[in-house]
Amino acid sequence: MSPQSRVCQRRAIPGWISEGTRVHDPLKGRTGIVQFIGEFEDPKTRVVTQNAIFARPEGGGVEWVVEDPTNLERG
Repeated sequence: MSPQSRVCQRRAIPGWISEGTRVHDPLKGRTGIVQFIGEFEDPKTRVVTQNAIFARPEGGGVEWVVEDPTNLERG
C-alpha cells in the first residue's frame, strides 16, 4: 500500500496572536479566545493546514477554525 500524499498549506499568523489572545473573526462574525495554534486537517477536503488557529467563545461554546488569520482583529 502506498502512503497517501497530503496537500499542506502554511498560514502566516500575525505576531500579536498567541494562545489566550481575544480575537474577532470578521469572516465568521464571531469573537473568541485562541485555544490552540497548530496543524488541522479538514475532514471534507483532507487538506492539512499548518498554523491553523482554533478559537472558542469566551466562557465556552463551540470552537471554530479561523479561515484567514490575516483578517483577525483584536477582540
